[in-house]
Amino acid sequence: MPALQSPAALVTLVRSSSGTSASPSRPAIAAKHPYQVDLKAGKRYAWCACGHSKKQPFCDGSHKTAAPDLSPLRFQLEEAKSAWLCGCKHTKSPPYCDGTHKEEFIQKAELPGQP
Repeated sequence: MPALQSPAALVTLVRSSSGTSASPSRPAIAAKHPYQVDLKAGKRYAWCACGHSKKQPFCDGSHKTAAPDLSPLRFQLEEAKSAWLCGCKHTKSPPYCDGTHKEEFIQKAELPGQP
């Protein structure tokens, strides 16, 4: 039987869809590493899911033009904590890093804005 999560692990997630494309956009790889951030209790965050934000790992609204069918992952923690947020945008546990950035397809990818 799995261990119970501590209250610090509790988080509220809200995901909305802002588009009706038949073929959804794939997120751009914003970074080949996670971002260590100190998250505050009760504060609302919007994690960039499209990879185009200039304020990584958080959303700056770039998805509205760069990837309109992708929306940020909005979340709020019940307790403050330090966390590693995904920078490659391919994690299976958003917004948190799961190590996917170590895979070859991420490490060999070109980052947006780089030749």
